[in-house]
Amino acid sequence: MGKVRTEKVKKVARELVRQHPNKFTADFKNNQELVKSLTIISTARLRNRIAGYITRLLASVEADRISETEETE
Repeated sequence: MGKVRTEKVKKVARELVRQHPNKFTADFKNNQELVKSLTIISTARLRNRIAGYITRLLASVEADRISETEETE
């Protein structure tokens, strides 16, 4: 079974990506620092969960984009 993320983590992560689409990448460390600088979240655990979910979202978007380009070739 996979890990379950709360709706709060997903909502905050989607909102951050929507507001700052060009800042986030598929690199966790980069996303971790961005979440820390862009939000006022008191716990490191919650910040890390949000950064991890953003990383997962962007990695899956990138994988979809690569598979679409391979199918068209």
